[in-house]
Amino acid sequence: MTRRRALLSVYDKSGLVGLGHGLIGLGWELLASGGTARALSTAGLPVTAIESLTGFPELLDGRVKTLHPAIHASILARPIPEHMAQLERHGLTPINLVACNLYPFAQTVAQAEVSEARAIEEIDIGGVALLRAAAKTFERVITLCDPDDYGPVLKALQERGEVPLEERRRLALKAFRHTAAYDAAIAAWLAERVEGAQVLPEQLHLVAHRVQSMRYGENPHQQAALYRWSGALTPYEQLHGIELSYNNVVDLEAAWAAVQEFTEPAVAIIKHTNPCGLATAASLSAAYRAAYACDPTSAYGGVIGCNRELDAATAEAIAAQFVEVIVAPGYQPAALERLRGRPNLRLVAAHPGWAEELVLRSVRAGLLVQTPDRRGVDESSWRVVTRRAPSVAERRGLAFAWLVCKHVKSNAIVLAQDTATVGIGAGQMNRANSVFLAVRQAGDKARGAVMASDAFFPFPDGVELAGQAGVSAIIQPGGSVRDAEVIAAADALGMAMVFCGERHFRH
Repeated sequence: MTRRRALLSVYDKSGLVGLGHGLIGLGWELLASGGTARALSTAGLPVTAIESLTGFPELLDGRVKTLHPAIHASILARPIPEHMAQLERHGLTPINLVACNLYPFAQTVAQAEVSEARAIEEIDIGGVALLRAAAKTFERVITLCDPDDYGPVLKALQERGEVPLEERRRLALKAFRHTAAYDAAIAAWLAERVEGAQVLPEQLHLVAHRVQSMRYGENPHQQAALYRWSGALTPYEQLHGIELSYNNVVDLEAAWAAVQEFTEPAVAIIKHTNPCGLATAASLSAAYRAAYACDPTSAYGGVIGCNRELDAATAEAIAAQFVEVIVAPGYQPAALERLRGRPNLRLVAAHPGWAEELVLRSVRAGLLVQTPDRRGVDESSWRVVTRRAPSVAERRGLAFAWLVCKHVKSNAIVLAQDTATVGIGAGQMNRANSVFLAVRQAGDKARGAVMASDAFFPFPDGVELAGQAGVSAIIQPGGSVRDAEVIAAADALGMAMVFCGERHFRH
């Protein structure tokens, strides 16, 4: 029986020597290229260099090693008489296993100030060709692109003398996914250099890896998993608690985004992606207490976002409530100690620079893609349209409420006292209902509060409801055909109103 042969050509040499030892022990012949051959020889393993098979040395500073008919014919030959006869006619023997992993392109270009020349040298050609050839011929060839698979494959060979077809098929799939992700990373990097001025490129190269399987999705009858873009850094780390759920991840993203709007210590309490309370203050604990006071009922079972390291005082205040998740840039040791006694509370540390590049939403047969809403507050663009202008204190509150409005589902209404929400109306089908919910939630705190609306008021009714509740000033985009009626309603109630000329829809 012909001795079986393995071709080894790996950048990552983890587990290489163990794989070589195992194959030699089973009577296999090892073929290897360049540094892989040297690593095996150094370990005392008999190995045949690729050059002795091809009759060519490595060319072009190692760019060409395995790109040769003697290699690829030996991999691509199917187990049929015609192919085997052709190999024999040319003095070739089939290759039965290919172990190959690729130059670290994604890791290289992720480094700061990497030159184009350096990046191009990390584009693997021969390795990709080897993996694709082996994966295409999985009916007889074992394809290894991940050192984690070396052990199971050796075990199957030792116990059964072969790797079952279904496992070879799985390994082939893994290899094709590996090369697809590799090509996507190269295309995305080059597109950024060629189409850098285009915010939305002609093509999106999207490859994501499953990093967490979840018990279920939004509801128990839905399957769910968390995927991370290939090459993307993990944006956060879970420090404590049971596994994050689908809904937890959605809400913690919303909580983190909301508090990033503010430079002062800020806390957001999120329920179903909407803030039920958000505040800034001189300290994180004061911001938490103000955010919680907005709607204590809805805060039950919420997700809390902080834009400062969580300290002991804030942890103590939070510990009195039932909370699902806390996300913060970090945790003081005393805060961790206080909260770790609650196993059902998930503590998440967000990594610096966590921000979305593009916003993607699935639609049938495709995607909707937009840039994130990063517009802040530009008071120079505000236009006072009422007889009364807002006071300095009202302007401060309006600026705060306007930023909170960005993070509330449309139709969005936010009532604030200074820099703390006191009432929020979210997701209603008409704006007047959102105002009604916000002023009802605020109760007596509506008197003297300011109000932000994410889009214009199509009728005066929402303004009238707010004025009757005691709201003193409003910020809104303007642009309705009934702006004059809306302004007149505000004037009649003694309210100040500014038009900012932009909206913050959030569907």
